[in-house]
Amino acid sequence: MYICYIEYMSEPVVESMAEVRRHLADVIDRARRDKTPTIITRRGKSEAVLIDIDEYRRLREVAEQLEDEWLNRLADKAESEGTDGSVSLEEMAALLRSAP
Repeated sequence: MYICYIEYMSEPVVESMAEVRRHLADVIDRARRDKTPTIITRRGKSEAVLIDIDEYRRLREVAEQLEDEWLNRLADKAESEGTDGSVSLEEMAALLRSAP
């Protein structure tokens, strides 16, 4: 039996850019040690998120897996439909760029 342990992030802390500048090392330590992301605001608007590098890598891997699954579903659907309604490589690239 395979058991997968996923360590979830804590609820994010929201801080202004000025606050983060004053104690950047602490913000990084909090992200790494406590798995607590920091949402960085500028003029009251959320601008960026600082997260642990391992969490970033995990999120990238998940996104890549989901993209691969989506592309495979598109390919399977296109194959089952035959050549009717096919799109050019350029059209496919445009569709991929516009995907959410």
